[in-house]
Amino acid sequence: MRRGSIPGSSGQVRPMRLLGDRGLAASCAEVTAFGPDLGRLVEDMFATMYAANGVGLAANQIGVGLRVFVYDCPDDEDVRHVGHIVNPRLVETGGVTVRGPEGCLSLPGLEAGTERFDEAVVEGVTVDGAPVRVRGTGFFARCLQHECDHLDGGLYVDRLAGMRRWRVLRAARRAPWAGRTEMLRIAAP
Repeated sequence: MRRGSIPGSSGQVRPMRLLGDRGLAASCAEVTAFGPDLGRLVEDMFATMYAANGVGLAANQIGVGLRVFVYDCPDDEDVRHVGHIVNPRLVETGGVTVRGPEGCLSLPGLEAGTERFDEAVVEGVTVDGAPVRVRGTGFFARCLQHECDHLDGGLYVDRLAGMRRWRVLRAARRAPWAGRTEMLRIAAP
């Protein structure tokens, strides 16, 4: 029998911010108020991530400038990792550097080969303020690094150069959502 609720089951799906939204380019503020509002934010983030078929979501992607992200992401061995981190800090990276396909819910339908470390460690706290340390390898390490970048005002396209960057930005200008840079409503499942 499963204990506890499914993350996001009581959350509301929120509009997704898209490439070009100023909030995506700003560093997020540290969370200082731990209470019911933070818990609701995390639930809404899970609901929004699941509705968009994502594996991770940072708070600024739904217009909240706080250092919080959620994830439901497999690693390369297909082990599923589900959780959230408040005030995360990327404290360790290592292993080999791997160029792998990377996408983003704020650039729907687009991806590019992006270099990331194969190992990552993030520290922070839970919605209750309890310390948490999350170690990821493979695809999950990529996810942890990607979400930490978001909270510092970065997108994966910022890590691209040359033709790879040009192709993604050209595709973004031609995407069906181009020109709707402020938000995209995601239908709840």
